[in-house]
Amino acid sequence: MMELSVLLERLKMEHLLTQLDSVCEQAAKGDLDYQGFLAQALEAEWRGRQQRGIDMRRRMARFPWLKTLEQFDFACQPSLDRKVVRELAGLSFVERAENVVLLGPPGVGKTHLAIALGVKAVEAGSSVLFLTLETLMGRLIRARQEN
Repeated sequence: MMELSVLLERLKMEHLLTQLDSVCEQAAKGDLDYQGFLAQALEAEWRGRQQRGIDMRRRMARFPWLKTLEQFDFACQPSLDRKVVRELAGLSFVERAENVVLLGPPGVGKTHLAIALGVKAVEAGSSVLFLTLETLMGRLIRARQEN
């Protein structure tokens, strides 16, 4: 019979392989049956793969830094409608393939909100690319020139 760690390696279950001792220890303490142990082991692999996907999509998004909606200081922007931000955070605009444009003077939190919404989308499984307007316009102009 093949050793468990070799089998997990061949099945490319790297996350479970790194957490195998912990999962076995939890199973022994929790007095789990075989089905419970298997569910716990597969969940550890699934969580690891999910996190790896999120990490990869974050890198590909090229965010200049990571920000969340929870970090946004609404007190500094009382004119900002929290209901609209909550609705955007639901990401229904992504499902409808709609654009969101954030307008306002410098220093009001547009970039923070854009990154935070992008992070939410990444965590929900969407691919994201963060671009400044200047970069986007440069790419569009260059694409037009190249026909």
